[in-house]
Amino acid sequence: MMKKNLRNTTRKTILAKDFRICRSPWSKAIGLMFSKEKKVKEKSLIFEFSNEGKRALHMWFVPYSIDVLFLDEKKQVVEMKERFKPWHYYSPKNKSKYVIELPAGTVKKCKTRIGDKMAW
Repeated sequence: MMKKNLRNTTRKTILAKDFRICRSPWSKAIGLMFSKEKKVKEKSLIFEFSNEGKRALHMWFVPYSIDVLFLDEKKQVVEMKERFKPWHYYSPKNKSKYVIELPAGTVKKCKTRIGDKMAW
């Protein structure tokens, strides 16, 4: 099976070599809960919603930190949360259509910024 790359086309970097798209209410509700850190390192998550909205997140039952990108309908970064810690809650200021969960440190390593365009 061919792996899918999550790319920052603005910076020409690869954020993840494999990912899973979460579209169902169940996959969005579970996300990374009860998983081991190895899971997000092997396969990042992209949450896809039918329209733009403010997508609050929590880290209950996720025992490790992650980086989160919030993208608009054009797949441009509108907000970021780096090193989102276990047992914390985050309410974004901006609306998004996609939310991407990545291993902690990915945003810094790939030099991702607000306005960068993503592709998968």
